[in-house]
Amino acid sequence: MFAGTRTSVSHSAVAALAAAVIMALAPAVAGAQAYPNRPVRVISNYTPGGTTDFVARALAQKLAEATGQTVTVENKPSANGVVGTQETIRARPDGYTLLFSTSGHTSVSKALLTDRLPFDPFKDIAPIMLAVTITQLLVVHPSLGVKTVPEFVKLMKANPGKYSYGSAGTGSPNHLGVELLKYTAGFEMLHVPYKGGAQTVPDLVAGRIQFMLNAMVALAPFVKSGKIIPIGVGTAKRSPAMPDVPTVAEQGYPDYESSTWYGMFAPPALPRDLVMKLNGIFNDALKQPDIIKSFMAQGAEPAGGTPEDLAKMMRSEYERWRKVVVAAKIEVDE
Repeated sequence: MFAGTRTSVSHSAVAALAAAVIMALAPAVAGAQAYPNRPVRVISNYTPGGTTDFVARALAQKLAEATGQTVTVENKPSANGVVGTQETIRARPDGYTLLFSTSGHTSVSKALLTDRLPFDPFKDIAPIMLAVTITQLLVVHPSLGVKTVPEFVKLMKANPGKYSYGSAGTGSPNHLGVELLKYTAGFEMLHVPYKGGAQTVPDLVAGRIQFMLNAMVALAPFVKSGKIIPIGVGTAKRSPAMPDVPTVAEQGYPDYESSTWYGMFAPPALPRDLVMKLNGIFNDALKQPDIIKSFMAQGAEPAGGTPEDLAKMMRSEYERWRKVVVAAKIEVDE
């Protein structure tokens, strides 16, 4: 009788403990299932207009369609993406504040500023998904008379310092991309940094500079008209938009890769279940025909993948660009 009573008490204790655990976990489970139950905001580190803003707003719309909630995009442009990123870091990790950022404001900024960057992109923001990659095209003015990367490199080596290339500014992704080619191929060329990229293409077309690396979508009309000549793409594989243009790697420089990317992030302590729920929604969005068509028209190739894929890319990009920054002795202000 006594033994039976002890067994009964044990069962009761276990039942009570199980009930307590279930009650403790219930709010978290319910919260994950109910998310989102109010408007979500996506902070963008860039100004309205342009490819970055277009992709951010398209993904925000798909999130709204998938969840039935209002999703707004707030543009908070600043040097190195500091303002928008820090606001995201300070936000509650509940999934109602997301960050749309790029390689330029994460891996590249860290490579350029190291400890002077007031946030650590590897610790202070949580990766959700790599959204798109932007194909970078290497182009020359027709007066150079070259049509391939080896021909271009040969000409540069024979005329060190004679020719110049333009970029959107010191430390910009297209500046680093050319410096990587110089470092990889071993030639010298003058750098002309512009205040933004708006004037670089007209100056290339006019022959005031002879070479540049830039987003394919910005250069395509001038390539089509024959005003500039494409000699290679910086990505690891050829672009469907210009399948006849070989990669730089194909042309004898297997270690060369230069592209930009956009990704979705969140505050650092966002629960894993919410990270994966958002990751699934955005991955599904990238498979939809209207997204594929509209993104490709902007020169943005849908990517997708896991949060870990984005984290791995960020780290590898940082390591690549940090070597370039050191080798080229590039210095920028904060």
